[in-house]
Amino acid sequence: MNTKNFFKLATVVLATSIFTIGCNSQPDKKTADEPAVTAQPAVVKADMASIKAEIQALESAWAAADNARDVNAVAAFYSEDAVSMSNNAPMAKGKAAIQKELEVGMAKKAEGETVSYNTLEVFGDENTVTEIGTSTSKDASGKVSRSGKYMAIWEKRDGKYICIRDIYNDDTLVK
Repeated sequence: MNTKNFFKLATVVLATSIFTIGCNSQPDKKTADEPAVTAQPAVVKADMASIKAEIQALESAWAAADNARDVNAVAAFYSEDAVSMSNNAPMAKGKAAIQKELEVGMAKKAEGETVSYNTLEVFGDENTVTEIGTSTSKDASGKVSRSGKYMAIWEKRDGKYICIRDIYNDDTLVK
């Protein structure tokens, strides 16, 4: 082989080698000292303690309206499309049906009877909150006459929580 052909062949092999190495090289790998950075979506957790306090304030206002025998004020806590499932009664669907149920219930309350509500737990997010709570009714002398438990679903509408679903059950009557 002559020298001219050898240089041509060597040049072709060298160019092919450089081209092949350039095409197959991988990007720089991070060293073990550099942490991998991955984008995570920002998740804003609801302040459930604050929401619980807000729901408890609603329940306290609800109890005050109930103790004042103010059917309209209690009904105002419900949305127009609410469903209420009271103890030993059919479902009341819609605010008007709930208001009728409230009127009947309040008419049956003994003079001086009061109720209080205690929010035990809330879960959900800032728009829809499920509440678990207890209730205590006392007669005019302050003696506990009835207790129960409830679950309510609150939905934020126009910037305030409104009850869209609730269910209530009495415990065994206190004698």
